[in-house]
Amino acid sequence: MLWLRSPRSPATGRIGGRLWLLLIPLTMLFALGGLVPTFSTPKNRDMATWIGTESGKHFMHGNWGWYAIILLLEVVNIVGEELLFRGVLLPRMKGVFGRRDWLANAVLFTVYHLHEPWLMPGTFVCDTFAYIYPSRRYQSTWIGIIVHGSQALLFGALLLALVLR
Repeated sequence: MLWLRSPRSPATGRIGGRLWLLLIPLTMLFALGGLVPTFSTPKNRDMATWIGTESGKHFMHGNWGWYAIILLLEVVNIVGEELLFRGVLLPRMKGVFGRRDWLANAVLFTVYHLHEPWLMPGTFVCDTFAYIYPSRRYQSTWIGIIVHGSQALLFGALLLALVLR
């Protein structure tokens, strides 16, 4: 079971419809995650810093090939993470963790990001309430895919501006 279905109201059992409007405040909450205090990012591991430099701008200018590769990697990464953590693991975690399965999933997802320790506080706090718990509550992996994917959409738009500049 991957929960690749419309959100289901836990109170009424109603499926889809207005429940999709939840994506608006959840995406806004996810965007606010950038305000969660984190550790300082190493300059050589921060793509946003590099993109802001003259060499980064020069590299991306008119570079449609790298633009496509970066977008593809973003989409595959986000969809892959969501299918694994919210699609495969979360529906099966209730048997072990009970009602706190979403919290165990959030801890596991945060630990998975150990290669970026400076992001872990924001990953745990923001992601947990922006799409991990809502994916569990409404039993829909699509919530996680769409809210987490909003990050790639914004990043893609910013990169497009550099490619077109």
